Amino acid sequence: MSDSDPELPEEETGPTAAELEAAGQSALFGDPAPRAAAQPPAATPDAAPAAPAQPPRAAAGAAQPYRVLARKYRPQTFSELIGQEAMVRTLANAIARDRLAHAFLMTGVRGVGKTSTARLIAKALNCVGTDGQGGPTIDPCGVCEPCTAIAEGRHIDVIEMDAASNTGVDDVREIIEQVRYAAVSARYKIYIIDEVHMLSRNAFNALLKTLEEPPPHVKFLFATTEVDRLPVTVLSRTQRFDLRRIPAPLLAEHFAKVCALEGVEAEPEALSIIANAAEGSVRDGLSILDQAIAHADLGGEGKVAATRVRDMLGLADKSAQRRLLGHLLEGDAKAMLAAVEEQYALGVEPVALIRALMDLTHRVTLAQVAGGEPDAPTEDERAALAGFAARLGAGELHRLWQLLLKGHDEVRTGPDPLVSLQMALLRILHAAQMPDPGRLAKRIEELAANGLAAAPEGEGAPSAPAPVAAAPSQSWAALVDEVDAAGQLRVAQIMRDRVRVIELAPERLVYQPADSFPDDPAPDIREALFKVTGKRWQIERGTGPAQPSLREAAEAAAAAEDARIRSDPLVKAAFEAFPDAELIAAEPLRAAAGSPPWN
Repeated sequence: MSDSDPELPEEETGPTAAELEAAGQSALFGDPAPRAAAQPPAATPDAAPAAPAQPPRAAAGAAQPYRVLARKYRPQTFSELIGQEAMVRTLANAIARDRLAHAFLMTGVRGVGKTSTARLIAKALNCVGTDGQGGPTIDPCGVCEPCTAIAEGRHIDVIEMDAASNTGVDDVREIIEQVRYAAVSARYKIYIIDEVHMLSRNAFNALLKTLEEPPPHVKFLFATTEVDRLPVTVLSRTQRFDLRRIPAPLLAEHFAKVCALEGVEAEPEALSIIANAAEGSVRDGLSILDQAIAHADLGGEGKVAATRVRDMLGLADKSAQRRLLGHLLEGDAKAMLAAVEEQYALGVEPVALIRALMDLTHRVTLAQVAGGEPDAPTEDERAALAGFAARLGAGELHRLWQLLLKGHDEVRTGPDPLVSLQMALLRILHAAQMPDPGRLAKRIEELAANGLAAAPEGEGAPSAPAPVAAAPSQSWAALVDEVDAAGQLRVAQIMRDRVRVIELAPERLVYQPADSFPDDPAPDIREALFKVTGKRWQIERGTGPAQPSLREAAEAAAAAEDARIRSDPLVKAAFEAFPDAELIAAEPLRAAAGSPPWN
């Protein structure tokens, strides 16, 4: 402690070399733990001296303007660069084997570290080590003169150029004229050109010859977000690195470290929300985190809470999202509109609300495909996702997604987003109760061609039903009668003709199709049973022994009765006396019940 006390006045009188290095960097992210270990205030051995360590930090902050988190926490070495391990490994091997390209191109979306990587490469190539005798290294020391000068942005041999404001041939001509001269004090003269796609076509053409055969002491480092706009001739002369989006879990972990270094408490769910909102960009995420910390301080809590982050970003609460989706699936229009009004009153934008429903539908679909426990931060959310996955079929989820996607475009471009959202959700609610249009059109064509009472395909053929002697369950027949009585005549006919029951339990049906139609009758049956019973049924196709369909059972009973009658001696004698006689069954169903079938 005695060694660190004399350093405090030096921090108050002026910035240290580490602070200048951090201030000069324009990299966007990284694990700032090594930097924190080098700061005297953070080097306290226990929690008790943490409070006295705050005044020196405040004094340093008073000496310098506040730096946002996106500038304050930046990688000083490649080891602090997160999410780009493949690129770092390639550069490390190239430096170790002395196989350095003369031009590098960094591409990727905003905020993933393109310019940061270019500056780190400049430090790695020009670092001379603490003893001044080192060579290129993937781990620059950060304390030698080249490293310090590059970090502070004052190195004479590292020239940075913004192509967005220097687009012409004259700007490129200055580079061409300067590359012939050797580096003044560094090992390599390095040109960093940011947003290189903004150069004009003539500027690119002027640079091609120099880019292809530069002097051995020159390196070009390009960064761009729109690599498709670069000429192929430029791409072929550079070694390209595609920087990836940072995964949301890795972003959340990084933000947790930043909050710990800032002395700010944050809920894991809040950090997860910020990471998802960042869309893979560390700079965007740190900017949102900076805003969330300020928002928390205004509340007097000093804690980044998930509820406050949702309010700040205009996002719907996840439980409210699940309730709204439940109202849609249950067909409760009044409750659905009330839920929309409630979220709108809380400040949730209509576009954000429908995007939340799309995200929830997507997660339910992934949970259904995976078949395991859904990925969610809380137990309630995991249970809800599992329930939706078990309740909905794959076709229903895909149709719901298409309807939400259509509604999203309407809400985003409509004159009144709230009204557009309400109408889009009402359309989804009513469409969920309708049969599939393609299946309905095919069924109408079949009815138009064959008639409503047409016999099923293969009637009279020797094809036999499933090898089960038992008759269909009486409860299944009663269920079909209820569907028929409710006015669902078409579905009742499908249930009689096309379903062979394997297993019938409360709210569960396992069946085999009794025909060769390519379409699946399960969605129509599920909707009809929901209207009759008020409960969602789990209907799936299975294998194994099955009972014959109701129509097959009736036909089998009629055939048995016909055989019994023909075996009667009197009837046999009549047919022998009158070979052309016919046995006419006026009512086959009554015949199966024991009534006289002939006239």
